[in-house]
Amino acid sequence: QVQLVESGGGSVQPGGSLRLSCAASIGVFGISVIAWYRQAPGKPRELVARINENGDTNYADSVKGRFTISRDNTKKMGYLQMTSLKPEDTAVYYCNIFDVWGQGTQVTVSS
Repeated sequence: QVQLVESGGGSVQPGGSLRLSCAASIGVFGISVIAWYRQAPGKPRELVARINENGDTNYADSVKGRFTISRDNTKKMGYLQMTSLKPEDTAVYYCNIFDVWGQGTQVTVSS
C-alpha cells in the first residue's frame, strides 16, 4: 500500500521561497512518476509539475522558471522547490504517485 506524506508548506510573502517534500512508502519508488498538484479555493485541482523515473520533467506554464521538481530515489522522496512565489500560487499542494494522493500541504503567499 502506497502512503504519501507532504510537508514544507507555510506562509510566505510574495517573492519568497518554499521547498515541499513528499515522503513515500512504496517498494518501487524508483520507477514511479512523481507529480505535484495544487488546488486553490473554488478551483479545480491542477497539475503543477511531474518527474518520471528518468528524471524528465514537465511544468505548468504558470510555474516554469520558478518551480523545480526533483527526486531522491534512495530516500524515496520527492521535492518541489518553489521560488519567486506569487499570491496566485496560494493553494493546497498534493503529491501523487501511482494515483495515490497525500494529505496535502497548505501554501499561502500574501503580504
